[in-house]
Amino acid sequence: MKKLFSVGMSLVLLPAIASTDPLPSWEGDSETQIVEFVQSVTDPNSEDYVIPSDRIAVFDNDGTLWGEQPAYFQLIYAVDQVAKMADADPSILTSDALKAAAAGDYQSLMATGKEGVIEVLKITHSGMTVDSFQEAVADWLATATHPKTGLPYDQMTYQPMVELLRYLRDEGFKTYIVSGGGVHFMRVFTQEAYGIPTEQVIGTYTETEYQVTDGVPQIVKAPAIGFVDDKEGKPINIERIIGKRPIIAGGNSDGDFAMLEWSTAGEGPRLGILVHHTDSEREWAYDREGHIGVLNRGLDEAAERGWVLVDMANDWSRVFTGFQ
Repeated sequence: MKKLFSVGMSLVLLPAIASTDPLPSWEGDSETQIVEFVQSVTDPNSEDYVIPSDRIAVFDNDGTLWGEQPAYFQLIYAVDQVAKMADADPSILTSDALKAAAAGDYQSLMATGKEGVIEVLKITHSGMTVDSFQEAVADWLATATHPKTGLPYDQMTYQPMVELLRYLRDEGFKTYIVSGGGVHFMRVFTQEAYGIPTEQVIGTYTETEYQVTDGVPQIVKAPAIGFVDDKEGKPINIERIIGKRPIIAGGNSDGDFAMLEWSTAGEGPRLGILVHHTDSEREWAYDREGHIGVLNRGLDEAAERGWVLVDMANDWSRVFTGFQ
């Protein structure tokens, strides 16, 4: 019989929260709901107890674990790379999309539509080995800074979410990233930024080819998209790669809805978490409209589904890891 965990309705007597706060940057009901759930599934005396091998937690990356405005950080990387490539060889600027990217003109780039953005991603994400691509990403992360905060991009991770990932692992969970972002891009920084190793990063990927050049075997990134890890693709990829339904799923947009819906539909206690961007002062406020991170169905259905809707402005005392 399916049993969804419902805050305030569980009959389980939960142990007292440890004196050391596992989530020091969290406040209010969101923290309480999360901690109570984790305590219930890790207490061997609880009727909601889940064995460690089934304690799987999956999280989106963009907008859930780090920022995503004014554009996905991976797209900002691609735009910066086009400018760098154009400095070395202006003849590559053969389209309006590439010209806009080289000029750092996001408005004009977006006006070229999905096809233009894909063109920019293809020229910067293919025709090279995976190792070469990841070296370029690492070099960019070491020098690039965000236009609003001035922080390096890998310091624009959300401190409360980093704490949550650590807390879950301390309680026997295995934490995964399941993101629409490129898997080879994310694997450059996830271990250091989140404590999540490369083999636990699931994302969109290009086709790849095995080649031996001058006796050296290598994997080369091809321009064709192999799989888009977004929307319904997320639960498909989770089932394909992890092989079991997570008991915790976290996201921030309707692109994550299917992942939360599928994860919380399983047997036993389940928890869905949605990060709601409500903080226009420390970050950005957005949800139902916009070019990125749109949240409509999640807002409408979170309460009835028992998902935790995290109010960033009120539930987090700190946002970015890069700011004290």
